Amino acid sequence: MTQFILAIIISIAVLIFFIVKLNVHPVISLFVAGMLAGTILGNGPVSTITTIANGFGGTLTSIGMTIIFGSIIACSIRDSGAAKSMVNFFISLFRGKNLELATGLAAFIMSIPVFGDVTMVLISPLCAIISKRQHKAMGLMASMTILPLNLTHSMVPPTPGILAVALLLEADLGMVILWGIVCSLIAYLGTWVLMRGWASKDFYPQKPEYIEGVEEAKSNDYRDLLIKEDGLPNVVAAMSPILLPVILIAIASFADMTMDAENSVRIFLDTLGNRNIALFLGVCCGWLLALSHKDKALASYNQSSGKKETSLSKMLFNGWVGEALEVALAPLIITGFGGGFAQIIKEAPAAGQLGDVIAAIGFPGLLVPFVIGAAMECAVGSRTTAGMTAAGLCLPMLGSLGISATACAVMIGAGTMIVSHVNDSGWWVSMSMFNMDTTRTFKYNTLVGGIAGVIAGIVGGILIVVGIM
Repeated sequence: MTQFILAIIISIAVLIFFIVKLNVHPVISLFVAGMLAGTILGNGPVSTITTIANGFGGTLTSIGMTIIFGSIIACSIRDSGAAKSMVNFFISLFRGKNLELATGLAAFIMSIPVFGDVTMVLISPLCAIISKRQHKAMGLMASMTILPLNLTHSMVPPTPGILAVALLLEADLGMVILWGIVCSLIAYLGTWVLMRGWASKDFYPQKPEYIEGVEEAKSNDYRDLLIKEDGLPNVVAAMSPILLPVILIAIASFADMTMDAENSVRIFLDTLGNRNIALFLGVCCGWLLALSHKDKALASYNQSSGKKETSLSKMLFNGWVGEALEVALAPLIITGFGGGFAQIIKEAPAAGQLGDVIAAIGFPGLLVPFVIGAAMECAVGSRTTAGMTAAGLCLPMLGSLGISATACAVMIGAGTMIVSHVNDSGWWVSMSMFNMDTTRTFKYNTLVGGIAGVIAGIVGGILIVVGIM
């Protein structure tokens, strides 16, 4: 046990030092940390690198297509005008009141299959426009738009990081989606109630290029606040590439719990609810959305890519796919190496005994995944790396912790909301996209996100204690 704990401490310390102090790419940092952990555990170099390779390959097998399909869906949301349709829907729903919730809930939904950084790029111009048109504090708009996209990025599959955590823990994917949504939505609304008065006092300027030619609305009528643009899809079509995969995965999970394995309906639902098939059907919805808004989609694609494409089929089946592969490459490889590092920890003979040690000292087992997730996020920055490392540590302990794999995954996701700071690439993206300085980014990303993470952890803890999750 001493050797195992030493291997964890030293390898994670090296991982942190490489990423934070030496600014080494996470791929190399994770590889070095994994090799070091294997060496301390007494494995030979060949055995260690084989284990890392097996973990790398297994992780990519599990989530590779999911990341790629999610990136294609992001292209469809951008070019079809779906993001604007979602924001308009929530503006109408709230009748022009509390419009930070309009962009916030749109971001909450968009970030479920799409990386949070990409969602920021898509939603931040709309956030600035609404801030300008309603003369609403940008501090409030930014904080309550960044927060929900980080929550679903951290807690709701099929976002790749929490998806990898759920698969590594062998948790029921549908249940992780359900309870991830419940905990993250409560955390978002709870944080909004607590922090909206504080954030609404900061009228810092919007990003100039986002509000060029935008004027303040002449009235408080919500119809004057809508984003006026020809050819926007209706909200059901706009949400279909995102919600269809989530619904199919959740229905398949429910079928698995209520139907016999040989039931033909269950087999059919399991086929549609396979995460890769479900995400591909989401991609197909995105393609259909562009087909029904051809001119708009081509114009948006050409504007964002700098190209002069005239063929819709080339845009859909080549342009979008090429962009998606470029966006997905880094998350794919980093997540794969995270799986390799986790595999070293998972296969250590003493790994299963760590939970017994924690139980012996009386530390609540339900808090262990939350604390480890928070510590790793603070240390390495990447929620994907933090979550997978935490999952690798928690998997051998599940029996001793006394919680389900679903609960462990949700609590890890909540923990990774804590202490996002300068070593997190999303932190810098939020600063740029929402026109913040470092002080405001600490306030509206780090502080607000930390409060939401605590609320999500409390909600998750309550669900575990009462036996629901």
